[in-house]
Amino acid sequence: MAGNVLVVHGGGPTPVMNASLYGVIEESRKHPETGIVYGALGGMEGIFRERFVDLTALDEEQCRLLLETPGTAIGSSRYPVTEEDYSRTPEIMKKYNIRYLLPNGGNGTMDTCGNIYKACVKAGYKDLNVVGIPKTIDNDLAVTDHTPGYGSAARYIAASVQEVGADVRSLPIHVCVIEALGRNAGWITAASALARKKKDDAPHLIYLPERPFDEEEFLKDVKELYDRLGGVVVVASEGLKKKDGTPVVEPIFRTERAVYYGDVSSYLANLVIRRLGIKARSEKPGLCGRASIAWQSPVDREEAILAGASALKAAVEGHTGVMIGFRRKESDRYEIETVLIPIEQVMMVEKTMPDHYINETGNDVTGEFLDWCRPLIGPELRDFVDFQDGNER
Repeated sequence: MAGNVLVVHGGGPTPVMNASLYGVIEESRKHPETGIVYGALGGMEGIFRERFVDLTALDEEQCRLLLETPGTAIGSSRYPVTEEDYSRTPEIMKKYNIRYLLPNGGNGTMDTCGNIYKACVKAGYKDLNVVGIPKTIDNDLAVTDHTPGYGSAARYIAASVQEVGADVRSLPIHVCVIEALGRNAGWITAASALARKKKDDAPHLIYLPERPFDEEEFLKDVKELYDRLGGVVVVASEGLKKKDGTPVVEPIFRTERAVYYGDVSSYLANLVIRRLGIKARSEKPGLCGRASIAWQSPVDREEAILAGASALKAAVEGHTGVMIGFRRKESDRYEIETVLIPIEQVMMVEKTMPDHYINETGNDVTGEFLDWCRPLIGPELRDFVDFQDGNER
């Protein structure tokens, strides 16, 4: 059915969020039944304020720039949608002849757009097809093998830890604690293990939110490694919790669906200084990991384009109330295919690291995780020259 397209971004940006937008725009050129491709400016709030930009007006050069633009070109938000907002949605969709609504976001965005879909059906506006485009660096969306955004965040943390590891090995006098994003899911933290090229390479310890954090075990592990290596690199999730489920560091701010923790890396570094008398420092890349185009994974970028294009194609074919997902093919080499996932299966459902990806002692990952994650970051990280072990790499 002929009509216009509306793309809306929700939640935190990723290094490839604009690549999905590019995928939608390029796919729209293949379908004469699609008219204008609108972008909602400023996320969900942009829909209800009717702040739309015509993306079909972009020339080819501007479109290509989307592939290397960090953040989101149309803006995002964590706008709390009200019942009044939902009730106005059918009227807005009709006004702009929007037949294809493509929300690009995580589980919160999928929840909101699932409710928009229900509101339109309830109001009798059945000419709207809603297809979600997955997005999150945290990789915590249910059902899909992984999400666009994660591969780039994984590449960034692995490369950064590799570089910090070289620095710490060069002057092995302290412990460096690097804090990774992820709240309740340790996928980004775990990806730091891809920094290793040989035995004793950083990271030396990895702590995930899926396992209770034990301070005494942590200090014991750090002391043993420091006595042997001199310099130690630890990667810890921002969402570390104690055995009783409380955060290692008390939250400094809460919203209805999110918790903002204090600096876990600073806390652990100070713990090492106070209890072990060892020099320690903390690093918190934070937003750098979700904004870096320099470390963008080319695999991630192409899959983000695919997700955007597949979403519009599915909507034009009449699918609605679904999200695009990825499934790995049974093959000797890494290949994926897209699948349609009922949106209710991902609405506010959080996927955490499974047990078989975490080692028994809870301070590292397994080889099975490394095999799963490695293809997502793109080309292997480069080798460094290091004469300290008597060999040039």
